[in-house]
Amino acid sequence: MRILDRVALILTIIGGINWGLIGIFKFDLVAWICGGQTAIFARIIYTLVCLAAIWCISLLFRNNEMLED
Repeated sequence: MRILDRVALILTIIGGINWGLIGIFKFDLVAWICGGQTAIFARIIYTLVCLAAIWCISLLFRNNEMLED
C-alpha cells in the first residue's frame, strides 16, 4: 500500500470518528481542538479529510494485487 493511500485512510478514519462524536454526543473534536468550526486550521483539516475520502474512492476500484504491496 502506498504512503498516500495510508495517509488518506488515516484522515478518513479521523473524519469518521469525528462524525461519530458529532452524531452521538454533539461534540465536534476538530472544532474543539482548533478553536471553532470557522477557524482556519479546522477548515484545513475538514478539507484534507474531504480530499482523503475522495482519494479513498479509488481504493474500491483497484486490483487486489496493488493493495497487497
